[in-house]
Amino acid sequence: MKERENFSNRFGFIISCVGAALGLGNIWMFSYRLGAYGGPVFLIPYFIFVFILGSTGLINEFAFGRLFKGGSFTGIQESFKKHGLKGGKIVGLIPPIGLMGVLMFYCVVIAWVLKYFFLSVTGQIMTIDVTTYFDNFVGTTSTVPYFFLALFITVVIVSLGVTKGIEKLNKWIMPLLFILFIVLTIRGLTLPGALAGVEYLLTPNWEYLFKVETWVMALGQAFFTVSLNGCGMVVYGSYISEKFDIPSAAVSTALFDTIAALLASFMIMPAVFAFGLDPAAGPSLLFITLPKVFQSMPYGGVLSTLFFLSIIFAAISSSVNMLEGSMEALMAWTKCSRVRACSIIGGITFVAAVPLATNIGAFNQFADFVTIVVSPAAALIVAVTFFYLLDGKEVLESINEGAKRPLGKVFIPFSKYVFVGVTVAVIVLGIAYGGIG
Repeated sequence: MKERENFSNRFGFIISCVGAALGLGNIWMFSYRLGAYGGPVFLIPYFIFVFILGSTGLINEFAFGRLFKGGSFTGIQESFKKHGLKGGKIVGLIPPIGLMGVLMFYCVVIAWVLKYFFLSVTGQIMTIDVTTYFDNFVGTTSTVPYFFLALFITVVIVSLGVTKGIEKLNKWIMPLLFILFIVLTIRGLTLPGALAGVEYLLTPNWEYLFKVETWVMALGQAFFTVSLNGCGMVVYGSYISEKFDIPSAAVSTALFDTIAALLASFMIMPAVFAFGLDPAAGPSLLFITLPKVFQSMPYGGVLSTLFFLSIIFAAISSSVNMLEGSMEALMAWTKCSRVRACSIIGGITFVAAVPLATNIGAFNQFADFVTIVVSPAAALIVAVTFFYLLDGKEVLESINEGAKRPLGKVFIPFSKYVFVGVTVAVIVLGIAYGGIG
């Protein structure tokens, strides 16, 4: 294999991590939960969880990747060998396979977004019956070409490499994404009745602070919003040098991801309330609720095009991380080239996910299983490997290397017991609630 690539600078690394973390769940889920669980009251447990537990998870996954100069497959396998344990290769495959599972259903959703982007560009979005169009499109063979396009775009970007592909993509589209969010937010706030959406987001309802479900949903949102899955962020961490300040990068990633989620909330909810629509629509918020808004607005076709373009930016930046995580494991295992590994993973993903693209029931069941069980379990595997198989002093030194403000010794027992325990809780609560992320 060629010498391992690195991100060219701190900005490229952080903006790529923000791109990986900022996904579709931030857009349709965070805004609803912010309003449904007490408005700004919801931010209290969310900030606690995202900046303490979410940042801890990012620090651990970044450091794990940097320490072994490889993804979770490499790190887990070497850790097992160090202790004479068998099965390291099998356990090490769980995170990348789990992330490939996320890639499978995620690219199906990107296919839906691409379809609505093209409807917006052609102006058809202004004339379709949005209530029935989405139901007649999803789960049919009509989604397959768009699914192929979503996966093809992702494969091409990842094939270009870390600096020329992943980093360059995010340096361009993440700033554009924030600009589009701001433009659409300003337009939404000027609509008659938009103030009701602002009140929905900002009116505190203090009784929710004392409800268990508020804290559970805030935990789920914080855990999944920074993309803790034991693979994607580990691989990105493997592409940074010892000069990088990992704790600072983790906090910056969580901060910018949260800012983007808040912007998305103020982009969507004022418009939804201005037209008296359902703020709790979930995924259909993008494909039924908001198209109704655009149909009722002056220059709705243009605004719809900008909106779905911003969603494509957010989605592709995440799918690139998903493919990179699973592709890197194949490269490490077989020593094949990046282009060949991308082609193999892309081909397997396409064939395996066509049944999901053409059957909405299978799609929902598969997506629930992967997000509720597999992804947090993969994050748990990496955390347990890092803190229970490796020496605590070695782990802390690897985390603090390059840090301007080194973390203290208390970070190790905190991660070993609190973070690992919370990750177990995320799995249990996800199963109990039918999903919290």
